[in-house]
Amino acid sequence: MRREADQKTVLGSVWLRDEPEPTRSRLSRGDIVRTAIKVLDRVGLDAFSMRVMAAELGTAATSALYWRVANKNDLLELAVDEVLADALVPEGAGDWRDQVTVVVEAAYHALWMHPWASQLLPSHAGLGPNYQALTDRVQAILKSAGFKGAYLDSAVSAIFHYLVGSAVTDSAWAAVVRRSGMDEFRWAREAGGALGVDAASLASYLNRESLAGPEARFSSGLRVILIGLRPRQLS
Repeated sequence: MRREADQKTVLGSVWLRDEPEPTRSRLSRGDIVRTAIKVLDRVGLDAFSMRVMAAELGTAATSALYWRVANKNDLLELAVDEVLADALVPEGAGDWRDQVTVVVEAAYHALWMHPWASQLLPSHAGLGPNYQALTDRVQAILKSAGFKGAYLDSAVSAIFHYLVGSAVTDSAWAAVVRRSGMDEFRWAREAGGALGVDAASLASYLNRESLAGPEARFSSGLRVILIGLRPRQLS
């Protein structure tokens, strides 16, 4: 029993440990996570800390914070998964490619709205219930379309690797611009020469509303991947 408890402590994820028992405090773990998301949206990942969270919640709630969430890493892991809840949209119409597109684009949009979440994806995502529900939904769509066995697993991996890779890459570009203190158009003018890239093209690449921007680029790339997939089983 002791060894099992120790393993749960060191397995490296809040999702592999039991949630603490309720206390008298009105502050729930969900309240803390939602507050953390608001703070992260406002101050960004670099300035985020448990001290900042305690100040946000107020002195009376500080003890509840540490009782409900053990440390910063746990809180960040909870926050990333909560963001992904926005990706669990109603099922779309059309064929399996259209249905996958609706789900995965919703996930990308949720991550785009919270850039800090994309920064955390390489180390703080994958085991939470919303991430798992997202994976299960894509897998169910592909399975219904006829994907089987190892090829089903490979197709799901290809889609999610593209989602995570795109979100991390686009977030990294946005973070560079944000650290400069400039808007994307001025940054493109200033940085284009140093990068050997036309400033207008670079601005379009960064602009969310542009036909060459991150969201349009993500949608086009996703379509390329889905067109390349066919329902079959690897031999």
